Amino acid sequence: MTARIHDPEVQRLAAIASIIEPDYRNAALDWAYSPFGWIKALPSRTLGKVGEALMAKWCAAKGLDVTRSPDSDADRVISGLRAEIKTSTLWKRGTYTFQQVRDQDYSIVVCLGISPFDVHCWVIPKADAMTLWQAGTIKTQHGGSRDSDTAWITVNPSELPDWIRPYGGTLSAGFASLKALTRKV
Repeated sequence: MTARIHDPEVQRLAAIASIIEPDYRNAALDWAYSPFGWIKALPSRTLGKVGEALMAKWCAAKGLDVTRSPDSDADRVISGLRAEIKTSTLWKRGTYTFQQVRDQDYSIVVCLGISPFDVHCWVIPKADAMTLWQAGTIKTQHGGSRDSDTAWITVNPSELPDWIRPYGGTLSAGFASLKALTRKV
C-alpha cells in the first residue's frame, strides 16, 4: 500500500499506523479476509450442518469411510464410529464453545473449531466426555434440574487445558486421534 504513496511523510505515518494497528483492530475484520468468513455469518443451526459436511468431506478425502448416521443420535458414521460433530467459530474472547453435547447413541464427539486463519479439532471418546461432564470439567449448558441434559465444551486454543490435549488440537492431531480410535473398531 505504501508503494502507491509518494509523500515520504505519509509513508512514514502509514508505517507507524501498521505498527499500532493490532492494538485497535476489530476481530470481526479478520473474518472479512478469511477463507472461512462466509461460515462466521451463518446461523448456529446452519453452522452445525456446514461443520458436519466439512468434517465428512475432509475425512473422506483422507481415506476414511464416511456415511450419514441412520438416526438422529449421531451425525455421521466415520470408519465404523458413530460421530457427533460439534462446530464452533472463534468467539470474541478467543474461545470455542461446542454446544448441545448430549448423552446419546454415538461413539465419539468431534469438536471442530474454526478461526479466521486456523482450524482446530479434538476427537473425544463419548465415555471420556461423559466422565469429564460428571466430574464438572465439561460444564452443563443450562441451569436447573429439568435442563441439565446438555453440556458445552469451552476451549481456548491459545491456552489449552491439560484434559483436552490428548484428543487433538491441530487438524493433524485431531485426525491422528480419530485414526487411532477407528483402528479399535
